[in-house]
Amino acid sequence: MRLPIRSTFLLSLILVLFGTFVLTVAADTKDSKKPNKPAPPAAESVPPAKKIYVIEIDAPITPVTAEYFIKSIDRASNDNVEALIVQMNTPGGLVESMNDIVIRMMSSKVPIVVYVAPSGGRAASAGVFITMAANIAAMAPTTHIGAASPIQLEGKMDETKERKAMNDLAAFARGIAEKRGRNAQWAEEAVRKAVSATETEALKLKVIDLITPDIPSLVKAIDGRTVDLLIGKRTLKTVGAELITKKMGFRDKLLGIISNPNIAYILMILGFYGLYFELSNPGAIFPGVAGAICLILAFYALQTLPINYAGLMLIILAIALFIAEAFITSHGVLGIGGTIAMLMGSVMLIDSPAPVLQISWAVIIPVVATSAIMFIITVMVAVRVYREKPTTGKEGLTGMPATAKTDILSDGQVFMRGEYWNAWSDEPINKGEQVVVIAVEGLKVKVRKNTKTGS
Repeated sequence: MRLPIRSTFLLSLILVLFGTFVLTVAADTKDSKKPNKPAPPAAESVPPAKKIYVIEIDAPITPVTAEYFIKSIDRASNDNVEALIVQMNTPGGLVESMNDIVIRMMSSKVPIVVYVAPSGGRAASAGVFITMAANIAAMAPTTHIGAASPIQLEGKMDETKERKAMNDLAAFARGIAEKRGRNAQWAEEAVRKAVSATETEALKLKVIDLITPDIPSLVKAIDGRTVDLLIGKRTLKTVGAELITKKMGFRDKLLGIISNPNIAYILMILGFYGLYFELSNPGAIFPGVAGAICLILAFYALQTLPINYAGLMLIILAIALFIAEAFITSHGVLGIGGTIAMLMGSVMLIDSPAPVLQISWAVIIPVVATSAIMFIITVMVAVRVYREKPTTGKEGLTGMPATAKTDILSDGQVFMRGEYWNAWSDEPINKGEQVVVIAVEGLKVKVRKNTKTGS
């Protein structure tokens, strides 16, 4: 049996959220890059203008961020630019992603300048390693750096594993600092003791190389500096170089958006509800297709996050219980169990102490509340249908009022619902009297006088 209220509500929710998601992606992927101006005719005596690529990292360090960072380094190396400037503001991120970035930075053929900006920004956790791995590290005023304890993909660890990971990260930080000629002791303390420093403290401690208010000032400040690359030493000549900002492409921005824990969670729930709607209303097609797409995108995002699989299984169980509630009369037991499983699974899904990698309560509560409301609507409609008197079959005829068209005893006729029925009765009934059906046998009904009419 279909439930129109629940179906309409769920389909509207899917359409609104899916439309919001598409609009968000479209807004985030507007290309702010200025159109390339036609180059002036080159004179044989004038060397080509030097170029500096600029990228911006303003997000947690995740596999998507790492891919964008590494591709930018490769592009800069292939184009033989003077330097790659990375403007970074990050709360930290995953160890695996940070490792990939640092390894590529240490083997880069092009000088890499990490600039912690804008004012008020930070390079925390994984950002510390990336900043120290740069050939030149700079910070904007009123920024800070420190607390280098990135998050493992597997989430929380036992004491032994945590100690091993801490020692490994501390040694890694010290090795990077020594290679770049920076304060190795501070780098190790940033891992072990989660120490932080402002830009002026970082400069005094020799954690960074300089402080500048903006990128143009940075370009002037690094001119003439000599950096140590894998292929040898190189002196930067940045004055007069053309600054070219390399924005994230549509693909990277899309993957970055869906890798947000809150977006991934919403996509997963939408996917499950899409399939639920399709199963409870076969032939709707759109919910099933949209749900499958959302689930695939969600599973891609979840594999880049520190997932607790017990939480994921609880959410799957919750959806299964909601689906079962639509087909099995459990008097609300399945629905209540599904709501509890949904809440517990949502809280447990992301196993990370880092706030940027956790699902917000502002997302969890509306999702669980919506699920509970859908469950309540399902139960209410089911109870109402259960209590309604049947309108078809023998049960539908029993208790129905009729009018005697002939005298009735062992035989006779009544008129009801626009039809004539053969009838009989245990008591004499005169033509024209009001009767009520008390039983049905084949195509003949048993009637008695309708005492409620006063006849």
